Amino acid sequence: MPQLYLPAGSAARDPFDLEVTPETAGWGFSGLRVLTLPPGVPVAVATGEDEVIVLPLSGGLEVRAEGQRLLLAGRTSVFDGVTDFVYLPRDTDAVLESEQGALVALPAARASRRLPLRYAPAAEVPVELRGAGSASRQVNNFATPAAFETDKLIACEVLTPAGNWSSYPPHKHDETSESESELEEIYWYRFRSQAPVPVSGHGAGIQRVYGTADRPIEILEEVADGDTVLIPHGWHGPSIASPSHDMYYLNVMAGPEPTRAWKIVDDPDHGWVRDRWADQDVDPRLPFYTATAPAQQGDR
Repeated sequence: MPQLYLPAGSAARDPFDLEVTPETAGWGFSGLRVLTLPPGVPVAVATGEDEVIVLPLSGGLEVRAEGQRLLLAGRTSVFDGVTDFVYLPRDTDAVLESEQGALVALPAARASRRLPLRYAPAAEVPVELRGAGSASRQVNNFATPAAFETDKLIACEVLTPAGNWSSYPPHKHDETSESESELEEIYWYRFRSQAPVPVSGHGAGIQRVYGTADRPIEILEEVADGDTVLIPHGWHGPSIASPSHDMYYLNVMAGPEPTRAWKIVDDPDHGWVRDRWADQDVDPRLPFYTATAPAQQGDR
């Protein structure tokens, strides 16, 4: 079985800091690459069979593809703002270049349709607040089904204040039914220390994944900056931010469903907790930021 917990740098292959493909993950659809762009150095990217989103994590860049030059303003860091992005169709050759340097994520999915190349402004990214109390978190729904059209790819960013539980209650999406979609999922982490002086990201968070009797899986990992967790199936959650660090993770999902949808079922031992949220306030530290529209509150 492929490795399901990838410490920072363990899945690097020049020129990428991280490279997860359906082949390396041992599944069929979801992928993610992370790329550091040195100042003024162009990097060629070929999408092949995948549809790909160019998502600035820090810094801005230019994307050149299909005779177009698309400028991404980007952001200072994932904790400082929503970002604009570019959608690259399958079978596309692109060049990425940043004048000042940038860190870029390339969430991907194996695609059967070739959709148009598109630019999406930051102002149109829906920002949602989920949960309540110590389970409060912020979700940037930049490529969820209701927010942006793709063939298979579903992706969002989740920001969790220090000390909170995220991806909670534990849930799964590994079967096809009226209430559930079959989706492979990638979690990629960043952390922001609350210390008054610089410290390492060691011990910054915890990720839990567990399976069913028919499909066992067991992951309980301490996660730090740049770490990746692959979830082929099973209940996942919580993702816990230590009291010392705010937590960010990029979620990338895709699967064989003929209709792109993000449907989940909760672990019944924990799903009842949603009923308690109506009597609790959202953590006042949220949202960390918004796009132009006010943050919306959800219950997923």
